[in-house]
Amino acid sequence: MPDRSAKNITIVESDIDTCVRLSQLIPEFVGPPAAGEYHRRMDGVPHLLLVAFDDTRPVGFKAGYQRDGYFYSWMGGIIPEYRQLGLAAALAKRQEEWARAAGYDSITFKTRNQHKAMLIFALKNGFDIIGFREKETIATNRILLRKAL
Repeated sequence: MPDRSAKNITIVESDIDTCVRLSQLIPEFVGPPAAGEYHRRMDGVPHLLLVAFDDTRPVGFKAGYQRDGYFYSWMGGIIPEYRQLGLAAALAKRQEEWARAAGYDSITFKTRNQHKAMLIFALKNGFDIIGFREKETIATNRILLRKAL
C-alpha cells in the first residue's frame, strides 16, 4: 500500500517502454497503444514523456508531442492505488511548464465521453471544450479540449 502522503514521489522525463508498461495498468485503457504507436507519433518531433515514481516504482505517466504546430497531450494516467494524491495535477503542471518553455502557447487533448473524471479534471484545470467528434457510441464520443499557456 502506498504512503498516502506521496512524499516519496518524483517526476522525471522517462522512456516509451515505461509509459507502455504503466498504460497497461490503467483499467480505463482498453488495448492501450504499444511502443510502435508511440514511435510513430513521436519520432522526429518534439515530445515529452513524464513518469511519476514512488521511490523506484513507476505509478503514473503523461506523454505528449508536437502535432500540427501545437502541443498535444496524448496519453496519461495514474495507477488506481495512487489516485487522489495530486499526481495527475503534478504531471500536468510539469507538462505545461515544459510546453511553455518550449514556446507552445497552448496544450490540446481529447478524451472520451465515458472518462468523466478526466473531463472534470480538465475543466477544473483551465481547459476549454473546443470540439466534439461523434463516434460509434455516446460513451466513445471524443471531446476536444485546449488550455492556453
